[in-house]
Amino acid sequence: MTENAQQQPSAPETELPTQYAPADVEGPLYERWVERGYFEADEKSDKPPYTIVIPPPNVTGSLHLGHAFEHTLIDALTRRKRMQGHETLWQPGMDHAGIATQNVVERELAKEGKSRHDLGREAFVERVWQWKAESGGQISGQMRRLGDGVAWSRERFTMDEGLSKAVQTIFKRLYDDELIYRAERIINWCPRCLTAISDIEVEYQDDDGELVSMKYGEGDDSLVVATTRAETMLGDTAVAVHPDDERYKHLVGKLIKLPLTARSIPVVADTHVDPAFGTGAVKVTPAHDPNDFEIGQRHDLPAITVMDEHAVITVPGPFQGLDRLEARSAIVGALRAEGRIVAEKRPYLHSVGHCSRCKTTIEPRLSMQWWVKVGPLAKAAGDAVREGKVKIHPQEMEKRYFDWVDNLHDWCISRQLWWGHRIPVWYGPNGEVVCVGPDEEPPAGEGWRQDTDVLDTWFSSGLWPFSTLGWPEQTESLKKFYPNSVLVTGYDILFFWVARMMMFGLYAMDGTPPFHTIALHGMVRDQFGKKMSKSFGNAVNPLDWMDKYGSDALRFTLARGANPGVDVPIGEDWVQGSRNFANKIWNATRFALMNGATVEGPLPDASKMSATDRWILSRLGSVVAEVDAYYDDFQFAKLSDALFHFAWDEVFDWYVELSKTTFQAGGEAAEVSKRVLGEVLDVTLKLLHPVVPFVTETLWTTLTGGESLVIADWPTDSGFRDPAAEKEIETLQSVITEVRRFRADQGLQPGQRVPARLTLDGTALAPHEAAIRQLLRLQPEGEGFTATATLPVAGATVALDLSGTIDVAAERKRLAKDLAAAEKEKSQATAKLGNEAFLAKAPDHVVEKIRTRLAKADEDIARIQAQLDRLPAA
Repeated sequence: MTENAQQQPSAPETELPTQYAPADVEGPLYERWVERGYFEADEKSDKPPYTIVIPPPNVTGSLHLGHAFEHTLIDALTRRKRMQGHETLWQPGMDHAGIATQNVVERELAKEGKSRHDLGREAFVERVWQWKAESGGQISGQMRRLGDGVAWSRERFTMDEGLSKAVQTIFKRLYDDELIYRAERIINWCPRCLTAISDIEVEYQDDDGELVSMKYGEGDDSLVVATTRAETMLGDTAVAVHPDDERYKHLVGKLIKLPLTARSIPVVADTHVDPAFGTGAVKVTPAHDPNDFEIGQRHDLPAITVMDEHAVITVPGPFQGLDRLEARSAIVGALRAEGRIVAEKRPYLHSVGHCSRCKTTIEPRLSMQWWVKVGPLAKAAGDAVREGKVKIHPQEMEKRYFDWVDNLHDWCISRQLWWGHRIPVWYGPNGEVVCVGPDEEPPAGEGWRQDTDVLDTWFSSGLWPFSTLGWPEQTESLKKFYPNSVLVTGYDILFFWVARMMMFGLYAMDGTPPFHTIALHGMVRDQFGKKMSKSFGNAVNPLDWMDKYGSDALRFTLARGANPGVDVPIGEDWVQGSRNFANKIWNATRFALMNGATVEGPLPDASKMSATDRWILSRLGSVVAEVDAYYDDFQFAKLSDALFHFAWDEVFDWYVELSKTTFQAGGEAAEVSKRVLGEVLDVTLKLLHPVVPFVTETLWTTLTGGESLVIADWPTDSGFRDPAAEKEIETLQSVITEVRRFRADQGLQPGQRVPARLTLDGTALAPHEAAIRQLLRLQPEGEGFTATATLPVAGATVALDLSGTIDVAAERKRLAKDLAAAEKEKSQATAKLGNEAFLAKAPDHVVEKIRTRLAKADEDIARIQAQLDRLPAA
């Protein structure tokens, strides 16, 4: 047992209101934390660093449950580390979100009857900056509502001056190292946003389309191919078959007529083709399919682009000027007229990529773009995990990480947008190409022009762990806070954001990875496990729940569902339950203060404590150790559950209740228990604070008179254990629980008093008679006491006189009826399970259901028979 090292304050005078009102507390309390600078980080401190970056939310965004979930976990980690004495930096900031932001501003312009082209590039970009200043970043205010303990003075934006310099610096270095190049490749193209988009910005869904089988060539020199995109056949430059497919060996190397065109195309042999799928022959359109592009590269096939950036057909002829979907129908009709349609299947359900921003169907398109050669970068990112420099938690996610980085294709980093980091490359009048670093002057003179594309948003966010600390300058912040201690993020962006940060961090920071640990969490889903979506009607605005139940209630609910790497179901009734928990903490602390609980002075010697006092302190030490272990393993659900049951069940429902008789009796024992209760609440509120910061701060400062839990010392395991006291109180709990169950079975009201004779001599329960009588509403036996029910429990005997409280005959009749029903249920289930014919035919789940019914019937029979045995004869 150790003295409270935080402070020795005098007993607080402030009284708590009778009810906790989160709306009155949370806003002013958060602003006080910020004003006092509790969340700021000092690079000159000699404390050990603990750094976490916020996954930068889009400047166009607002707080959704996914944000609230992730922020709750990060805030819990950083609050605990700050209390443990670390110089803690939770780095905030936002992403410029190229496509999303440009779309928002373009929609605003459309309301004015204008487009970005009416403004021109410079004026449009200025308009976007104006929008950001006026409307962007509402998520910052919502983060304050949630209680995010971020270092606001260090807030960064991926388009600010410092981060822009970092982007230009790494682009230049990669370019000079020949890891960035320009080439014509297949990309994801959005005909609505008119830009290439990254894989993560493509959403796949099953669409009803059509599968059309078409005959190419004539007679013996013909074959059949199938496609869901008939319009692309105008760009076919070959048909591919497997080299070992005997059906087509006579055609390999021959030319066949491409329908509806004046061209003939070759039949090529390629191992990419699966001879068992469909007809075993596939059309090859190198300019409009990534696999076909690879086949085209291997066989030196031309790539013919048949659509413009709006997905409109450009091939001269009857289909020119048609949208791709119009052309699809027209081309199938023309082929049908020529008798070349062998089969049509519609509707044909197949997976189709859509732009995540505007939901337009993506068009694979051959385009000149800028690329990162990821081979050596991805190898370093994989090796860092294999060699243990970076740990992925949970470990089973490592396989998914390796599957990605070990098979990573070169990364298309250019976007055909105006909002973003413009590619720092200039083209000269004579074909010159110059990449310009941040401290270099771009080439000037007639004919020189800068590349019009901007960089993929993931390029700048990939630098986030070190660019936010001042890189490429060797700042004190960079020296102190890099690498990050842990990255907390969803498994859904493991491949995109996490892999890019790993590649860039290792490259830019001389082989030092950007973080020591990657802690992956799942997605928030509704209470039935379904993905939350506006289209499903189950999306929830977390602000609504915070308004209704308080931020602590939402945070605790989210943390209690957070098992590593596993999706998190959440429903409003669970948030309501967490609100009830906050109220329970409030009411219990208020009771403690009213009864003189204190943190003043050292804890009394254990010899002066009751078994109840020693029990709760022993349990407290165990819980501190348990919570620390769970935090270190990112087991937020388990630590939250452990704290919930300790606080509610053991502290509030048992220790506080058992202490009431001690407080009423007064004397030295009461003074000891007041100090023990103060200690238990002090430590419990500290343990709860990282997850539920508002209510715990209010209660702890009132209880202790301390300045703030944010800067208080994190509890350490006292090492105090008392197995004997724990066993004694467990016995006491079993007696009280058993008698309460019996009372409930007899239909007695919780507050109804019953005469009782307690035989406790010779047991560990003797010192607890007053508490037993108070908690069980047992009054002393009086004249005429008749023991109508006797309960032997844990070596003690509790005899009750129920003659004046229940009708024994009626109760026996009711229980006999219930017993008969349970025995009938058992008989029916036993008969079915003994019927071999039934077992042979019934599905497994039906048989299992009957076994469950049988087990339940056995339990009911035992329970009812025990109740009957306890009743006196009628």
